[in-house]
Amino acid sequence: MTLIQRYLFRQILFPVIAACAALAGIGILSQSLDQLQVIVERGQSVWIMVKLTLLALPQLLSVILPIGLFVGALIALTRLQREQELTAAFAGGMTRWQVISPAARIAVLVALVTLLVNVFILPWAQQEARRQAFDIRTDLAALLVEEGQFVQGPDGLTVYVQQIEQNGLLKNLFVYLDDKDKVTTWNASEARFSRDAGGIPILTMIDGSAQRYSSGGVLETLSFGRYDFSLAPFVGVTDTIRYKPTDLYLRQLLNPTAKVLEVAGSRGELLAEEHSRLASPLYAMVAMALALSAILGGAFSRTGYTLRIAKAAGLFLVLRVIGYGLVAASAWNGWMNVLQYVVPIVAIVVALRVLFRALKPRRSRTNAALRDLKAKFP
Repeated sequence: MTLIQRYLFRQILFPVIAACAALAGIGILSQSLDQLQVIVERGQSVWIMVKLTLLALPQLLSVILPIGLFVGALIALTRLQREQELTAAFAGGMTRWQVISPAARIAVLVALVTLLVNVFILPWAQQEARRQAFDIRTDLAALLVEEGQFVQGPDGLTVYVQQIEQNGLLKNLFVYLDDKDKVTTWNASEARFSRDAGGIPILTMIDGSAQRYSSGGVLETLSFGRYDFSLAPFVGVTDTIRYKPTDLYLRQLLNPTAKVLEVAGSRGELLAEEHSRLASPLYAMVAMALALSAILGGAFSRTGYTLRIAKAAGLFLVLRVIGYGLVAASAWNGWMNVLQYVVPIVAIVVALRVLFRALKPRRSRTNAALRDLKAKFP
């Protein structure tokens, strides 16, 4: 790139980064407010809330990067055009492509980042968030244990712990269970929450006893050195982790196993999600093409470009809605996956055609002005 192109690249890049960062900040704030229930209702730590919020960021990025690019490019291009820096670049002999190539480079860069997020980071984050959410739903330790307090849980379960050590060890545990047919109590000197091989939470009690009345009304007492008390009936989640198409890697979407098809969705849904991951980065280039055509695709105006910007923003919104609609429709009509690529490519071509047609006469007028100046000052 030439010195002027590097200057234009920086002038466009920084507003784009700022716009993307601002939108990401708003998204993170919204997600953190949604995750407050993890602390309030589920008794989880602040770190868990932060972790879930950050894991939601890749999905937000795949949406906000094209929008941030569009907003940032409009801000930068409007300033450059208002201060006639682009006009000066044309007057200096730069071609149309040389002037817009820094913006095109930024669009390609954002598209590549979006593709990287969609292909690698998004599925990892989604699967990790799904596992974390499953752990929270099945984590009775935070709900049933409060030091020195009788805590009433679901389905007639009551738990008392005298002391909770920092490593999670429970001291002097008492468990009361009333399942309507019979009442059973457990006492243990130590206990700890864990999970079995299937991921089901269990309460392992050490050195204790169990008491319950038999059908004949006789109190039965059983001492044990170790007793694993399954918490599956109280979890409310009897299923394993169920992933969605957005949680899967491309290889899983392209060649799903029978288990994946059973859990995540039909083959058509998986294929539609795969093409959506690959096609959505094209909307970054759509955003830049529309921003360029909004600012440079018409006559110079000192009063602003509000109307052209509004039209470009409305068109970009319509294209994104169409894109999301095509993803849903492609799940049931496989041939429509082609349209996921056709729509943004056609939009890019049309926007660039409008842009280049508008720039062509402008360059002629600029060259004529330069010839007049040279004639006056030989």
